[in-house]
Amino acid sequence: MRVLENCEPKQVFYYFEEICKIPHGSRNTKQISDYLVAFAKEHGFDYVQDEMNNVIIYKPATPGYENAPTVILQGHMDMVCEKRPDVQHDFEKDGLNLSVKDGYVTANGTTLGGDDGIAVAYALALLDSTDLPHPALEVLITVDEEIGLLGAVGLDCSVLKGKRMINMDSEAEGSLWISCAGGLSAVSHIPVARVDAEGEKLQIKVCGLMGGHSGSEIDKKRANANVVMGRFLYGLKREADYEIISMTGGQKDNAITREAVCDILVSKEEMDAVKAYASKVEKGLREEYDGSDKGISIQITEAGHESAKVLHPTSREKVLFYLMEVPFGIQKMSANIEGLVETSTNIGIVSLSEDEFFASSGVRSSVEAARNALSDKIQYLTEFLGGEYEIQGAYPAWEYRKESPLRDKMVEVYETMYGQKPEVVAIHAGLECGLFYKKIDGLDCVSLGPDMKDIHTSEEVLDIASTERVWKYLVKVLEELKD
Repeated sequence: MRVLENCEPKQVFYYFEEICKIPHGSRNTKQISDYLVAFAKEHGFDYVQDEMNNVIIYKPATPGYENAPTVILQGHMDMVCEKRPDVQHDFEKDGLNLSVKDGYVTANGTTLGGDDGIAVAYALALLDSTDLPHPALEVLITVDEEIGLLGAVGLDCSVLKGKRMINMDSEAEGSLWISCAGGLSAVSHIPVARVDAEGEKLQIKVCGLMGGHSGSEIDKKRANANVVMGRFLYGLKREADYEIISMTGGQKDNAITREAVCDILVSKEEMDAVKAYASKVEKGLREEYDGSDKGISIQITEAGHESAKVLHPTSREKVLFYLMEVPFGIQKMSANIEGLVETSTNIGIVSLSEDEFFASSGVRSSVEAARNALSDKIQYLTEFLGGEYEIQGAYPAWEYRKESPLRDKMVEVYETMYGQKPEVVAIHAGLECGLFYKKIDGLDCVSLGPDMKDIHTSEEVLDIASTERVWKYLVKVLEELKD
């Protein structure tokens, strides 16, 4: 029996479960891309699969809609791969372990990939349908959205004829997204030197954090494990002499880091001081983050006497200075849209190799000048410490369009179906719509999706009832797009 067999709509959840069987993390999308191509061939649809593995599937209009303008249905096939520390799961090889509980689909200790597997499932269900009226459809499913919108950046949009696009990458039912922030990855490479040392090895682990999406949840005031680790190590200098061996934290700069680990050397006499300081800081952090990260923990584990290559004192200070000074969190709220985060940053990845300290921050802003100014700040910090800086995956903001017939029609349909207007909002998270808005002249675009919680975390869930309501809404919108 299929896990999602009793979930409605059946075809949507059939395809969602099929997708979840296939590993499809960012940079690992060939298999899911080929699955989409096989679907197109099986159903007799024309398709394009480009060299990046982006896929476009074309479905003709149903009778009576031959003269209606083409609609682009758009989502992405890759997912963020995160798991709880106690979960054994190989995202390169394993499908997801799905379950249904209390009206939600979850993946039991890993990310679910509802962002954006549900878009793919909606699209395949529409393509598979034989009784749903709609204009000609161009189903565009891109790769590597989660690591910089790379598929959208590389897509040759000349293969698309449509000027109306419904993006299905939002996670809030009843909310139509019509503008989003632009962003980039701010990457720092700072050289470090090492010296020989010996002492008692301790592992410091910052854990128990909520994490979350660095765009849509940056306003939740959640802690970032890399930032907390920097604060702890800086304060520890006042309590004990120590040397840094290694450090790592986070895998994606678009996810608020949940866990960071640092190995240090101390003298035997100072081990108790480190443990006492950890308890003190943990208590303070739980008070500071009460309501958002009350489970935050600083764990100290003894690993015995060891000789090791540790950071040279100057290199240690460079790393601590960077962690203490790199911007994190909301930098500015919008002056034009109440409650909207305008500019933010998230230091999502840090790692310490033999000769380099590496850090990557996700920078977002709906104002290009503010995004670039924040990038400049991180660049200056990096170069001040003797490092090299690079920008990766820059993408533009999706600008608000004053005149939008598609938005107006979707609002009208929603009001007819539910007796109230949907929210029409700008968001701080990044969407591919901004890139397509720049590439396709005259594009009219709206984003929708069902309710999801805790995306980009191991607690991610997809609301089943919401998925069905949004499906019915999407089907009705397509039916109404006859002219």
